[in-house]
Amino acid sequence: MGTLYYGDVATPIEIEDRALAHVKVVIATKLRRGESFTLSWTHGPGQEVGRSTVWLHPSIPLRFVFDDPEPALLSRAWIEDLANSANSSGGLLLVPEPGSDAPRT
Repeated sequence: MGTLYYGDVATPIEIEDRALAHVKVVIATKLRRGESFTLSWTHGPGQEVGRSTVWLHPSIPLRFVFDDPEPALLSRAWIEDLANSANSSGGLLLVPEPGSDAPRT
């Protein structure tokens, strides 16, 4: 399980390593361009039921921590899906990888 630390929030955001690797590419691209946007996700197993959203801004500290020491192989289709959502008015939605059995959120 990967972890996203954003700003001075006491509770980090836990995202599966492979998903976090893809989200990192999209977030880094948008922040490099100086773009602010939201990131939304559905809470995972073992967490309080619901969903969360954070506002991402280039001036707020951000750190990605991965449990797996080897970088994940990236899916261009998944990055494109995530980037398309990030460029929409709804912001970046953590959607399942195309072709996976997980329902789309």
